[in-house]
Amino acid sequence: MKTILLSVAILALGTAQGLAGRAFVSNERGNTITVVNTDTWEVETEFFAGNRPRGITVSPDEKVIYVCASDDNLIRVFDATTYEELPSLPSGPDPELFILEPSGKRLYIANEDDNLVTVTDTETRMVLAEVPVGVEPEGMGMSPDAKWVVNTSETTNMAHFISTEDYKIKHNILVDQRPRYAHYTSDGTRLFVTSEIGGTVSVMDIDEDGAPTVVGKISFEVAGLQPEWLQPVGARVTKDGSRLFVALGPANRVAVVDARSLEVLDYILVGQRVWQLDFTPDEKYLLTTNGNSNDITVIDVEKERAIRSIQVGQQPWGVVTVN
Repeated sequence: MKTILLSVAILALGTAQGLAGRAFVSNERGNTITVVNTDTWEVETEFFAGNRPRGITVSPDEKVIYVCASDDNLIRVFDATTYEELPSLPSGPDPELFILEPSGKRLYIANEDDNLVTVTDTETRMVLAEVPVGVEPEGMGMSPDAKWVVNTSETTNMAHFISTEDYKIKHNILVDQRPRYAHYTSDGTRLFVTSEIGGTVSVMDIDEDGAPTVVGKISFEVAGLQPEWLQPVGARVTKDGSRLFVALGPANRVAVVDARSLEVLDYILVGQRVWQLDFTPDEKYLLTTNGNSNDITVIDVEKERAIRSIQVGQQPWGVVTVN
């Protein structure tokens, strides 16, 4: 009987460990991925991720991690459980950010150096298309129905709406200086585009055909901080569309915005040079990457406050979480 009970206990422990959530953090200067257990908030391991890893995402089945290895000019691919490196994907020069369609088949990659969005098939590892966009493309967003990809070009100061049916740009929308990120609400009716130097978030309503209309801009003000420190970069919206969280770069804060009224409600103090964000799958926590303090901050989403900070690698840039 003792042997049976011991076996059951070991099996239960193994199952619990297997179900632990994890966060993968790309360290731009350290050339590594740090793996954080999101149940215990402890660092589990760190592994080599290529040269200058930035954008990071996970396959829909959470089995594969994709990383923009910017200085390697390719997408590195890793097993999400063993961290073994798998065959890489072509990307074009200097990939910075990308977006993976819900099917997991096509990856849309911003290539900053050649002003292209590269479309890569994740199964055949072949380039399907190269879409000319504005100068220094960076931000990548996708509509929930996967019919549209939005690329932001830093120097052209535009959001480019690319049809995933024919890879053609259908709309070009002027935004403020150096747009960094594009993010749709879960119902696809609204899009937020952050502008780092402009210091604003452009808000666009999306009609039933996917066409955008700018309906407002969100600006930020923090007592004691110079306006030029308030640099919107990464952004995330809750699934219910009620809250928008915006990373404000060297302001070391995340803005909390009512995503419907567009009112700025609060600022959450986090680490230094906060860059990108990601919710845990249950949306209970929001993780921020803080490049200059080499840590991530964990924000309690319901309470809208920071609850802990975790040291990771050198200059953390991107983060993605899995179950």
